[in-house]
Amino acid sequence: MTERGAEKLQFGDGRYSEATTLGPVATAVWNLVAVVAFLQKSHTEAANDNSTAEHRKETRGNQPNKMILNTVLVVLTDLAAHILGSKLFRQQFHLLLSAVLMFGPGLSLWVSQHSVFAKKTHFLYRIFLRSGWGWTCIFVGSFLFLLSFSIRRSLSLSIRHLSRLGIAGGLWLCFCKLLDLLENATGSCYETLANSQEITNGQPLLVLREGEIKSECLRAGMLWRGYEVSEDVFLLCLCCLLLAEETAVFGPYLSLGGFSDAPLRILFLFCVLLLWLWIFLLLCLLAYFPQFPTQLLGGALGCLSWRLLYQGWYRLGPSWYCPGRPGMGLLNTKTEANEDGQLSQNHN
Repeated sequence: MTERGAEKLQFGDGRYSEATTLGPVATAVWNLVAVVAFLQKSHTEAANDNSTAEHRKETRGNQPNKMILNTVLVVLTDLAAHILGSKLFRQQFHLLLSAVLMFGPGLSLWVSQHSVFAKKTHFLYRIFLRSGWGWTCIFVGSFLFLLSFSIRRSLSLSIRHLSRLGIAGGLWLCFCKLLDLLENATGSCYETLANSQEITNGQPLLVLREGEIKSECLRAGMLWRGYEVSEDVFLLCLCCLLLAEETAVFGPYLSLGGFSDAPLRILFLFCVLLLWLWIFLLLCLLAYFPQFPTQLLGGALGCLSWRLLYQGWYRLGPSWYCPGRPGMGLLNTKTEANEDGQLSQNHN
């Protein structure tokens, strides 16, 4: 046995050793295995380094896009908050809504009755108008809860601000029930004589059906005539005024140094978009389905509801029987006096 065959062999990083006597062929094979293992380990480490570098590169590449989107969001929300929170907007918005109600039916002279908005089956009417109060509660409620709870971490304070939505919803339901009673008390159901040959002023003869209420009359395919108030216009006006009041506090809140992250700004932006959607649907109803007396009365009822709540009851201040005005109690104690002053100035 030679001295070379009796040497202690080490491979790779020294973890593999042999004290036995190996021939030249066995030694070469063992060295080859060690080299392959070393190369495989080096390749794995290099692949991991490349993957980490690519991930960092993608992260750095996405940062400018995120910064641009965040900047756009901040600019849009700051602009909308400044407009909605301004004294001019808060004092004159109800007058703007009244002007829309007064002159909106005049748009029927210029719009086309073949437009997609002239069909009551349009998806905007089916999805948003029929569930208008639900959409308003979802977005405004989420905004109010996130704003109040993120500032004070007080569930009772959040519930107090959310109670304004419940009060407005209860008032809306009460007025709807009263309007139904009024229509049933003042209206009458008529059946058309389809086989009658007698026509007066181009209209077929009608036979009075006594004892029928409006819902049963319309369900039977008969004609109902009576005193009506547009519930759709009533709801849209109430939702517009409610959205304007609840979102207007975001402007003074930001001006007093309030913290606002992306989710809060996104919810505020959704509320602003919903406000303009309600105004657009109100214009569509007035232009494509003009019913001037009933729509005007519905709008007047919506404005009356807003004035009773936001310009009357809520101004009494937070108490066990009153939720208070929007924004009350949402800032730090050091700035509550400034907050109350700004809110009072904007409401007056």
